[in-house]
Amino acid sequence: MSRRVVVTGVGLVTPLGTGVEKSWQNICSGVSGIDTITRFDVSDYAVKIAAEVKDFNSEDFFEKKASKHLDLFVQYGLAAALMAVKQSGLEINEENCENIGVITGCGMGGLPTIEEQHNILLTRGPKKITPFFIPRVIPNMPSGHISMALGSKGPNLTLTTACAAGTHGVGEAYRHIKYGLCDAVITGGTEAVICPLGISGFNAMKALSTRNDSPSEASRPFDKDRDGFVMSEGSGMLVLEEYEHARARGANILAEVCGYGLSSDAYHIAAPPENGEGGARAMKVALKDAGLNPEDIDYINAHGTSTPLNDRCETQAIKTVFGSYAEKLAISSTKSMTGHMLGAAGGIEAVFLALAVNNQIAPPTINLHEPSQECDLDYVPNTAREMKINAAISNSFGFGGTNAVVAMKRFNG
Repeated sequence: MSRRVVVTGVGLVTPLGTGVEKSWQNICSGVSGIDTITRFDVSDYAVKIAAEVKDFNSEDFFEKKASKHLDLFVQYGLAAALMAVKQSGLEINEENCENIGVITGCGMGGLPTIEEQHNILLTRGPKKITPFFIPRVIPNMPSGHISMALGSKGPNLTLTTACAAGTHGVGEAYRHIKYGLCDAVITGGTEAVICPLGISGFNAMKALSTRNDSPSEASRPFDKDRDGFVMSEGSGMLVLEEYEHARARGANILAEVCGYGLSSDAYHIAAPPENGEGGARAMKVALKDAGLNPEDIDYINAHGTSTPLNDRCETQAIKTVFGSYAEKLAISSTKSMTGHMLGAAGGIEAVFLALAVNNQIAPPTINLHEPSQECDLDYVPNTAREMKINAAISNSFGFGGTNAVVAMKRFNG
């Protein structure tokens, strides 16, 4: 059994604003959410910039008492999910709850809480560790809290596949609906690790941009002067639903999810192969699953991290899959504005993909002033583009060589 899968609701918590309208408007306007870190004193840090969520108020979504026991990545994920379900109009009750699932992605879990509680252990002793420590940090807690808040009793899963986690979550949700395991799934990704240990760890790998004097220009995918990614945080969630189920209740449909591909590089813990062949295979699988030819794709939301390696290798992977047609594709990296949300990236970028298809707008890649020699495709530089988008894909590639791609197309009834 193979069923159609549609997007009926989305929710966003990003450095560009809490709420879909605010984030999408800023994305289309080319606004950067990157600035100097305010969470902790960065005087002694080589990296002083990140994309922090600035306007999130937990009390807009749940009781203040509850937020005290939830790490920030859980709060973001729960808030985005509640937004998505509200927009979708999906009602979860005793009759349908067992057919509605929650599948999310998260790269690292509650790292700030681990850091905080370890410091308490060292300075105040083991008796001072909060009993909420473990429930605050484990990566599946967003899925758990979303399920408890909404009463959904179907599959409850979390994918922890680094920077591909959010896309894997969306892809697995699509499969659960496509093959009849669920009628609807709340899915996406969430992450919040802007903390001393998170920044220091990625900086030790030489993965982060050190353009501290110009934060808004630090994330510059495909540009010759790119020097690393910018750490970010937030959440993007979607309600995926079986088409007939959505139609029967008169739901507004934003886009149709039509394909999913995943692969492994089997190459290196952090670096992609030079020819990007793992990512290329994931794109090919997604197109095959969707029943689409390369020439059917109009837009790609690239992984586009702004690291020298990723952008070069992803460009080569796109050329491998699309051949000469690659030059006709519109490709952009929304990470130029949001920074890189690690496990949440695929969730927010799936939301952006659905909005791009629904609104027929390709978001820009900002800070692209002079593409590097090996990055010679159309990356929608600096200004959003109104254009025909009948079908599109979103790429996510993670440490450990894990790759995920989702395909969406314009809903035509």
